[in-house]
Amino acid sequence: MTTALTFGPSNNGHKDVGRQEVVPVRPTPTPLLVATLLTATALTACGSGSGSDPDTVEISYKQSTDNSVRVMDEYLADIKTQFEKANPGKKVKLVPIKAPDSEYYTKLQQMLRSPKTAPDLVYEDTFLINSDITSGYLKPLDPYLEKWDDWGQFIDTAKSAAQAEDGKTYGVPDGTDTRGLWFDKGIFKKAGLPTDWQPRNWDDILDAARTIKEKVPDVTPMNVYTGKPAGEAATMQGFEMLLYGTATGATESPLYDAGSKKWITGSQGFKDSLQFVETVFKEKLGPDVSDALDPNFATRVRGELLPEGKLGINLDGSWLPQDWLEGSGHEWPEWSKKLGLAYMPTQNGQSPGKVSMSGGWTWAVPSKAANPDMAFEFVKLMQTKANAQKWYIANSGIAVRTDVAEDPAYAKAQPGIEFFTDLVANTHYRPAYPAYPKVSTAIQEAMEGVTTGDSSVAEAARGYDEELKSVTDNQVIKK
Repeated sequence: MTTALTFGPSNNGHKDVGRQEVVPVRPTPTPLLVATLLTATALTACGSGSGSDPDTVEISYKQSTDNSVRVMDEYLADIKTQFEKANPGKKVKLVPIKAPDSEYYTKLQQMLRSPKTAPDLVYEDTFLINSDITSGYLKPLDPYLEKWDDWGQFIDTAKSAAQAEDGKTYGVPDGTDTRGLWFDKGIFKKAGLPTDWQPRNWDDILDAARTIKEKVPDVTPMNVYTGKPAGEAATMQGFEMLLYGTATGATESPLYDAGSKKWITGSQGFKDSLQFVETVFKEKLGPDVSDALDPNFATRVRGELLPEGKLGINLDGSWLPQDWLEGSGHEWPEWSKKLGLAYMPTQNGQSPGKVSMSGGWTWAVPSKAANPDMAFEFVKLMQTKANAQKWYIANSGIAVRTDVAEDPAYAKAQPGIEFFTDLVANTHYRPAYPAYPKVSTAIQEAMEGVTTGDSSVAEAARGYDEELKSVTDNQVIKK
């Protein structure tokens, strides 16, 4: 049987679920046809089943839908060479799946259901890993981790992203990301704002956007991702960057109460965060609503608005420079001179003063894997200090190994890496329990309501609370 290892997407703006990548929509096939096609593709991606070469490791991964982005492809080609050299007689076959995020997840879960199609290694988004754990698709890695010296180099917050409620660890993180404020120094100069800008609170951000609107009227003052079309980008880059900076978010999760293991309703911080989003669009400080709700807007932000000097402030992630590197197809070598970076402040500047959200991907072994031992050996090779550092730099990712984070070569490899790595100390991970994807959708719906003006803040918050009760089987607590 062919040993199959499935790689997911790179952190290409968009490849963590918080980084949505969308392709043009084609006419919708019937549900039966979709299911048939997905199943067929999943099986094809996994190889030819029990008749396959036992010495061939088949690696299926998500290839970017942007033909010019080949970061994952090039990285895997290098690891393939290393693996085959270290394991004489073994071969690695790369089988890319070119698909948007949602389709990749669907295919992956199709593959995990059967021993005939289950890969030996999968690239799991921290957004969904607990869903697959709960479904019984993944194998706990603790027996491997206990014998792996390098595991001690991984930071605790990153380890926790792949830990289930049963206390066991089901994935090895291959990097993380952080989020902050990108701003155009040229636009700020025209507006009379400081080019070393660092807002102290939310009001400072809104005031800067208002000044840009008045003094530089031909640009979009600021961007906050919002609504269902943006998906998890709206939830993480937008809403949670606000919510976790409220009074509650500074000390505990403002979404999930760990003590009672229940989801939180009635939060003032939730309403305040919606109020910020409403203000951005009500005062026309953000993009036109039609643009904000365009599924491809994140691609336009990275590829057009920022490089062309048409966006003042952008609340976004650490991975953006990957799109501007040499060979990316969207080269912009001047970005570090044109753009400034500022941390996202807490709502009123209260301690700790700054906030970030982190996501990322983990390597996990399916419970039905035919060759879990070899799969973990592959993980160990990928996660040596040298290979991990190479991946973080190529992928504009943030190190989750302390030895890499402390290496001057890593910190100086690319402008912005040191800034975003420093934010790890003040970052938060989502409560990625099985209900979270539905909770996230409910947040997006609330955001969309205040973005379009169809709902007031109070109405959107009430709608969220009701939806939260529904998607969590009423496992809620009011705060």
